Amino acid sequence: MQPAISCHGLSKSYGARPAVLGLDLEVAAGSVVGFLGPNGAGKTTVIRLLTTILAPDAGTFAVAGVPGTDPAGIRRRVGVLPESAGYPPNQTGAEVLRLHARLFGQSRAQATRTARALLDQVGLGGRGGQLVGGYSRGMRQRLGIARALVNSPAVIFLDEPTLGLDPAGQRQVLALVSTLSREHGATVLLCTHLLTEVENACDRVVVLNRGRVVADGSVHEVAQTAAAPREGRVRVPPGHRDAAVHTFLTLHQVQSAAATEARDEVRFALREGVRPEDGAAAVLAALSAAGIPVLSFEVERARLADAFLAITAEAVPA
Repeated sequence: MQPAISCHGLSKSYGARPAVLGLDLEVAAGSVVGFLGPNGAGKTTVIRLLTTILAPDAGTFAVAGVPGTDPAGIRRRVGVLPESAGYPPNQTGAEVLRLHARLFGQSRAQATRTARALLDQVGLGGRGGQLVGGYSRGMRQRLGIARALVNSPAVIFLDEPTLGLDPAGQRQVLALVSTLSREHGATVLLCTHLLTEVENACDRVVVLNRGRVVADGSVHEVAQTAAAPREGRVRVPPGHRDAAVHTFLTLHQVQSAAATEARDEVRFALREGVRPEDGAAAVLAALSAAGIPVLSFEVERARLADAFLAITAEAVPA
């Protein structure tokens, strides 16, 4: 199947400052990709290149099967929620969406139906007749998402889509992202600083740093690259707590262990590089061999946040 996004050697500089350096990237159709990186990593520049707002200095790309040499063709196939979207304050939400639907060639009747359906879809069904100038930040963000969907795009670029939304709104937007991919086959490039959103919504993670891809894989694969030791805790009968601490400290998989203020709890940390599943198996086997009953046991899973900090802290040669 033809990739939804394909880049080869894509580069862009602002004067003497490089923003994107030889980017090679392919994104499968229908996938939801978390596009991550620290401020200044080049994420927004990549989105502007792929949506033809900027022209690359070097390299080639295609979006939705349309080559970068056909910017009008790409714009017909994509939807974009930019980092900072602006709206006419004296227009209603419905008027904004009708205008954009008309710009994509829809009739007046079609544009009205599209606006009404999208307002309902993003949770603004009762606010379409209100002036945008009276919208909250979260409402404007919802309107921006609706605007990005006006043309039923094959590829959607969402830059901080949940910015300004309350937890319920965030869940609604992430559910919408999942629906767009699962039910409509759209490809979504989700750019966000909220890593829990990526863990919950994305099939794949691409981490950019200083204009280059420094990590690429599933959420689990990227999270496993974190150097931070995994922590866990176990509850045992109070009379067995000291023996449990001693047992932990005899294991080469365990870096540290100590009793907590709770009479029946021990917290421990696995050594760097020990996979949580391997550490858990070793700990449980040792406790069982020592005859120590286990009341409850948990080891935290690999965290994308740890991996992100470790990956982007590494120097990338210019």
